[in-house]
Amino acid sequence: MQRLITTLLAALMGMGAAQAAEKAAPPPDTVDKLAWLAGCWLVDGAEPGSGEQWSTAAGGTILGTSRTVKGGKTTAFEFVQIRLTEPGQLAYIVQPSGQPPVVFNLLRQDKPNEFIFANLDNDFPSRIIYRRDSERILHASITGSLKGKPATIDFPMTRGRCEAAPLTRAK
Repeated sequence: MQRLITTLLAALMGMGAAQAAEKAAPPPDTVDKLAWLAGCWLVDGAEPGSGEQWSTAAGGTILGTSRTVKGGKTTAFEFVQIRLTEPGQLAYIVQPSGQPPVVFNLLRQDKPNEFIFANLDNDFPSRIIYRRDSERILHASITGSLKGKPATIDFPMTRGRCEAAPLTRAK
């Protein structure tokens, strides 16, 4: 009987330690880790107007847009949210050229300035990678399978000025 009581006490103490460890778990990732994206990024070697613009982190989200210009016309655009989803997962939610949104969950953060988001159910892209090399240099890339073959498209970018149209005052 003494052995049974000792075993039960040890089990109860172990459960208490496990619950304490759960309470001490780190909080979920936040968008603040990607605050360095804020601003305007111009795609190197692309036509003027091609690039990304990211908001500051606020309200648990970072909002972004991208535009590709070819031959003086917008040929592609995206609206992006980076935010926590219900299960506490940091996600990159992209809506390309008016299509339905696609969710890419944070796969891993290799360094403070590199993030890899993945949706392995999506053929292309299945991974979205952002890496900041310096305050002015950003490398984005998308990888996946195109026509059954592995493919990567790189988007080297340089920080630019966020241009605003001049304000006209009503008289």
